[in-house]
Amino acid sequence: MQGLTFAVKGTTGFGLQTHRVLPGIGDFISKTGLRSRTLCMTDRTNCCGLNLGSVTMETELTSRRLGFSGFFRSSVKPRSVKAQASDGDIEESSALNTQGKSSGTVLPYVGVACLGAILFGYHLGVVNGALEYLAKDLGIVENTVLQGWIVSTLLAGATVGSFTGGAMADKFGRTRTFQLDAIPLTIGAFLCATAQSVQTMIIGRLLAGIGIGVTSAIVPLYISEISPTEVRGALGSVNQLFICIGILAALVAGLPLAGNPLWWRTMFGIAIVPSVLLALGMALSPESPRWLFQQGKIPEAEKSIKILFGKERVAEVMHDLRTATQGSVEPEAGWFDLFSSRYWKVVSVGAALFLFQQLAGINAVVYYSTSVFRSAGIASDVAASALVGASNVFGTAIASSLMDKQGRKSLLITSFTGMAASMMLLSLAFTWKLLAPYSGTLAVLGTILYVLSFSLGAGPVPALLLPEIFASRIRAKAVSLSLGMHWISNFVIGLYFLSVVNKFGISSVYLGFSTVCLLAVLYIASNVVETKGRSLEEIERALNPAI
Repeated sequence: MQGLTFAVKGTTGFGLQTHRVLPGIGDFISKTGLRSRTLCMTDRTNCCGLNLGSVTMETELTSRRLGFSGFFRSSVKPRSVKAQASDGDIEESSALNTQGKSSGTVLPYVGVACLGAILFGYHLGVVNGALEYLAKDLGIVENTVLQGWIVSTLLAGATVGSFTGGAMADKFGRTRTFQLDAIPLTIGAFLCATAQSVQTMIIGRLLAGIGIGVTSAIVPLYISEISPTEVRGALGSVNQLFICIGILAALVAGLPLAGNPLWWRTMFGIAIVPSVLLALGMALSPESPRWLFQQGKIPEAEKSIKILFGKERVAEVMHDLRTATQGSVEPEAGWFDLFSSRYWKVVSVGAALFLFQQLAGINAVVYYSTSVFRSAGIASDVAASALVGASNVFGTAIASSLMDKQGRKSLLITSFTGMAASMMLLSLAFTWKLLAPYSGTLAVLGTILYVLSFSLGAGPVPALLLPEIFASRIRAKAVSLSLGMHWISNFVIGLYFLSVVNKFGISSVYLGFSTVCLLAVLYIASNVVETKGRSLEEIERALNPAI
């Protein structure tokens, strides 16, 4: 969601002739402004009570080195939990007993889930090259309103899907929800590929939108719940990486269009393949042990843990799950529980980070990237889009390698700081007369730096952090609510963006975006906790002590 956006030639549903901006995804991190409460950080040997009114919690994985094999097999190293009070006192609890390398394997199942991320990006980007040709084929070249509906219907479907994905995941489980989600994804792609009328095309885009809305919620949710703590950050950020790859795949799929105008049907039809593979792959993938535990399916949870983490870690993970619930027999959370005083501070931070992500200007940068590159002598729309997309993939790959080393919070602060500086450079490049001879070069430089900065934190981190900071009881619904807010804000911003630019000028708008980025840095610094190296159960106990 946060995520990458993509410029698509088309119109809005209200007839505005634009390069339509499509969202990608991405995501949220948070800390709650907890009142003074006693926090019990429980491991196998120690429980310490600290007042959160003046406490900064930090958990570290000590002496940990992860190679490429760390993605395949989780290794458990000594882990210490540090709590530092404002007066400098530090209390440290002893770690869990050290164990050797795990015999579990998680990467193949993360890869299956990422088929949903690829579909997310592909459906967002496929209309970029296809719209002009499908408009001719369906006889709507002159009807920009209908073209806008074809583009925008995907967003409407995604909004519906994101709100329903969490409820489905709670009711049917994570893997079964993936399988059910493959139905609208497959049917939607088929209808788009075979459409002989605008109505059929719009219905197909709506169904595909519902499908990607569901995947936007359950892909990061499932990955976070099945990943070992020590590599959860890297594996979680892979979601955003595959969204970017999906968008680039859509761009590459459009290359034959110049020689074959009917190729647009094949472009939409290609999406059927990963949809079917997603359903088949999830039939063979283990269910989230945390969901199974919540359902009281203890033997199934232990079996899932054995597959994912190895049989030697079953007792440890089950202990964490039991400790997290602290004997609670609370019923499944409802939607209104998200707005209760117990959870609202966490949920509101997730929603706020989504707004910062959208108001920080990613849509504007991608929207104007083509004209910016043309001013620098790069006339090819494909080349401009490819350069922006490649920058995003490159930055996201770097973020994946840093997520478990530098931490989520520091990457967010670095990302928004870089975005603020890039936006300032873009604003000056358009207005400062002294820079006029270099305006084209500086504008391109500012665009690339902005996209790189975005992909380092603001793009991948939110989707990773939301499942981490939400309590297991509300996790699926809270992720869905936050992603629903993302899609709504994206739609509203896309609707009014041109009007704001026409009224105030692009330079002033860029300056406003820079200000938003700086405000985001201040907000993150004071409201976000670091989750690096902490199990989901540790985070839950820290942020929701009164379970």
